[in-house]
Amino acid sequence: MLWSFVRPHRWTLVAAAALTAVTTGTMLVTPMATKSILDGLADSAPLARPLWILVGLLVVGGVLGWVRLILLGRLAEQIVLDARVTMVRRLLRVPIGRLGRRSPGELVTRVTSDTLLLREAASSTALDFFSAVITLVGSLALMATLDWVLLAVMVGAIIAIAGVIGLVMRPLAAAQQEAQAAIGRLGGILEGALRAVRTVKASRSETWESDRVLTEAHKSFSQRMRAVRIEALGWTLTGVGFQGAILVILGVGAWRVSLGQLTVSGLVAFLLYAFLVVEPVTQLSQSVSTLQSGVAASARIKEIQDLPVEDIHAVPQRTSAPVTGTATPVLTFRDVTARYSPGVRRALNGVSADIPRHGHTAVVGPSGAGKTTLFSLVLRFLEPEHGAVALDGVPLQQYSLDELRRRVVYVEQDTPLLPGTLRENLCYTHRNADDDALWTVLREVRLEEKVRSLEHGLDTPLDGTVISGGERQRIALARALVSRPEVLLLDEATAQLDGLTESAIHDAVVKVAARGAVITIAHRLSTVVDADQILVMEDGVCRATGTHDELLAVDDLYRDLVAALRIATINQSAQDRAAAVTG
Repeated sequence: MLWSFVRPHRWTLVAAAALTAVTTGTMLVTPMATKSILDGLADSAPLARPLWILVGLLVVGGVLGWVRLILLGRLAEQIVLDARVTMVRRLLRVPIGRLGRRSPGELVTRVTSDTLLLREAASSTALDFFSAVITLVGSLALMATLDWVLLAVMVGAIIAIAGVIGLVMRPLAAAQQEAQAAIGRLGGILEGALRAVRTVKASRSETWESDRVLTEAHKSFSQRMRAVRIEALGWTLTGVGFQGAILVILGVGAWRVSLGQLTVSGLVAFLLYAFLVVEPVTQLSQSVSTLQSGVAASARIKEIQDLPVEDIHAVPQRTSAPVTGTATPVLTFRDVTARYSPGVRRALNGVSADIPRHGHTAVVGPSGAGKTTLFSLVLRFLEPEHGAVALDGVPLQQYSLDELRRRVVYVEQDTPLLPGTLRENLCYTHRNADDDALWTVLREVRLEEKVRSLEHGLDTPLDGTVISGGERQRIALARALVSRPEVLLLDEATAQLDGLTESAIHDAVVKVAARGAVITIAHRLSTVVDADQILVMEDGVCRATGTHDELLAVDDLYRDLVAALRIATINQSAQDRAAAVTG
């Protein structure tokens, strides 16, 4: 799994591995050069050559080590960048139904925190592991040339230490994985709390939300501390084992020197190799620990990279010819059923309806009636289980997503604004719109005067500007109007507007309805009364279709809904008058 992230940069890794082998080799030669110097002292031989060899090894090792670190740093950052690029591109192309199963904060954690764990595991740790193996194998091989008895002592110590490390790795990996999962949950809860921070404060729930977030922080802390204790035990046993091995080697080596079976210089060289072995064994155990974290992180990243994506530019084969006559409906629903996941209750259950090519269609009904599901089907956020939805008589599946979503524009009820300037938000669905087009739509939604009063006008950053709920809704509607849509889907675009501004929005919608189709999920009486056609939804079924007056005469549910909307309108009017007086 880790190799899949490293593979695109394998030649950089090979170059770094070659440099690692050379720099490790310079370290392995040093004890033998030291032995040569000690032997030269005993024989009164010249020392200049072996000393210059040591200096040369130091310089070569230092230069190559510097180059190696640069290569490893680039490799590490490139791996992080590649993982983030693939995750971000995929996350924004994953079907909405699959994204809804994970919180945004948890997904952000995978893009940020998990990629950092991957960086350590897939780059420097892998080569540290490689370097440690070379050092260990090389040291043991050279020890064999010095003394087989002392080599046996060292090998026995290494086997014992490896057993200890093997015992602690499994619980260590489990603790690290649990800690990272808790961080993901923490990110999800914190993101949700910050997104609804006004509700949190208004509900006096700061302490409760803090406790929810900090519960996950404490869980992560507990698992990290568990990992720390396991690591501390492993490293302590490793250190004690090596120190004991060094003492045994020193005692046995001194005994063999006294017997004349080993020279003093040989014992010194062997001890230098023994000290040299300590680092790679410790490094190996640390590398395995880091690799465990990296494997857990890479698995979480792979989950994102394996999610299915929408290909918005794929052009499917079209077997039906578009029908675009004025009298033909622009959208048709034929016996459509839909559900959001297998086994759950159907959101739509046999809906059939025609949407005229021009005019305003309102969709009304109690909560859970299936109104938003209709919009999801039109934009192909959700696919029908049975039946068909058609645009110009052509099933939606025969359009590319790019063409479909270019012709059908959607304004959400929550009206999110994207980070950036006002101009960038207005041009979001129509990148090439000029300033005249932007000022025209701002005028239509009664925001021209407000925007002209801003210091930076259209280039005002929205993330640092205080914008009311009504202004956000108007900006979102203006963003949709810039593209001159054929079909405009409004999830009640006037829900947060005062009565004065609502009339301006109403006029803008009338203009769009004169040249195309407007479909509104209606929660206000004015929207319902003025609609050319009204669909009454209940329990996933379109139970009635007609004008306001027709439905008042024949449909009990519609009369109840209108009564409820009339009460809401009266309350809203009272609030508007109160706001005007206090203003």
